[in-house]
Amino acid sequence: MTSNKKKNTAIKELFPERGSRNKRLFIDFIIKEWLLFASAIGFLITSIYFRNIPKISSAELEVILIITVLFITVKGIEKSGIILTLARKIEAGKFVGLKLIITTFFLSMLITNDVSLIIIVPLTLLIESKRKDVLIILEALAANAGSAFTPLGNPQNLFIYWFYGVSPKNFIGAIWIFSLSFLIILILLSIFLKTNEVIPVNKAKGVDKHGKVYVSFFLLILTVVLRLLPLWIVGIVPFYSLILDRRSLKIDYGLIFTFLFFFLLAGNLKLLFNSNLENSGHVFILSAFVSQMISNVPATLLLAKFTDKWQALLWGANVGGFGNIIGSLANLIAYKFFISAKGEKNILAFTFKFLAIGYSFFLVGILLYFVFY
Repeated sequence: MTSNKKKNTAIKELFPERGSRNKRLFIDFIIKEWLLFASAIGFLITSIYFRNIPKISSAELEVILIITVLFITVKGIEKSGIILTLARKIEAGKFVGLKLIITTFFLSMLITNDVSLIIIVPLTLLIESKRKDVLIILEALAANAGSAFTPLGNPQNLFIYWFYGVSPKNFIGAIWIFSLSFLIILILLSIFLKTNEVIPVNKAKGVDKHGKVYVSFFLLILTVVLRLLPLWIVGIVPFYSLILDRRSLKIDYGLIFTFLFFFLLAGNLKLLFNSNLENSGHVFILSAFVSQMISNVPATLLLAKFTDKWQALLWGANVGGFGNIIGSLANLIAYKFFISAKGEKNILAFTFKFLAIGYSFFLVGILLYFVFY
C-alpha cells in the first residue's frame, strides 16, 4: 500500500499539470467557440420546442461553400509567404504607421479583415513607439472599414451579397460612402498620430511553390462571386489542398459550423416571430446594436430571415463591427495580439482606449447612415 502511494506521488510529481492543463485547454476551447455552442444549443432547444428541423436553402449552402473555399485559399496565400513578403516591404521608409493602416484597409478588401490583422498587427508590435496601442486600434478599425467595401472583405458581406443576389455595382454603390468616409478619417488620424516609429529590418522567408496557385484560386473565386463562372468550379480548391498542401486546410471550421447552426436557428426563430422588419432604419439600428452583443456575422445571419432591406443590414452589420471588442472578430484578434504581447498591466488602459475610439467610430457610422439614407 505504501509503495503504491509513493508511486502515485511520484507520478503526480512527474506530471503535476497534466490534469489542470487539459482542463485549461478545454475551458479555452469553450471560450473561443462560445458562439458555436450557443448557436447549436439554440437550434436544439427551438427544434425541440417547435418539433421542427428547418431546412437549409440552396442559397445558404452556396454561401457556406464559397466562404469555406475562400478561407482555404486565403490560408494558402498566407502560408505561401506572399502577404508577409508584401508587408515586409512596407516596413521600409518613413510614415510606417500611416502605411500600415492604409495597407490594412486595402488588404482587408481582398483577404478579409481578420487575416489582414493577423499579418499586420505582429509587424506593428515590432515598432519601437509609445503610441503602439492606438496604432493597433486604428488598424482594427481600418480592417473593419476596408473590408466593408467588397463582398469578399468579410463573411457578413459575402453572405448578404450572395443570399440577396445583389449585383457588384449595387453592392459597392450602397457601401462606398461608408468605407471612403472612414478612410479619410483614418488617414487624418494617422498623420496626427506621431509614432516615432522604428521597425527592425527583417527579411521575409520568400514565397513557396504554392503561392501562384492560390493567387489563381483567389481570382477564380472572384469570377464565381461576380457570377461569371458556375459555383461548382471552386471544388478544385479543397481538392488541390487535400492532395498537395494540407496546411491550407487549417481554417476556422468553428465559424463554418456557426454559420450552419445560425441558419437553422434563424429558421426556427422565424416561426416564433412570424413578422418582417420593413423599416430600413429599424433594420440598421437593430443590426448595429445586436452586433455589439453577439458580433456582426451572427447578427447578420439572424436578421436576414426577417427583412429584405439588405442595404440597411449591410450598413448596420459593418457599423456594428466598430464599438466594443465583441462587435467584430477583427477587433478580438487585434485586442488579443496586443494583450498577449504587453501583458496584464496594459489591459485596463488598452481596453478603455479601444472602447473610446471604437464607439467614436460607431457613432460616426450611425450618423453617416442617417445623413445619406
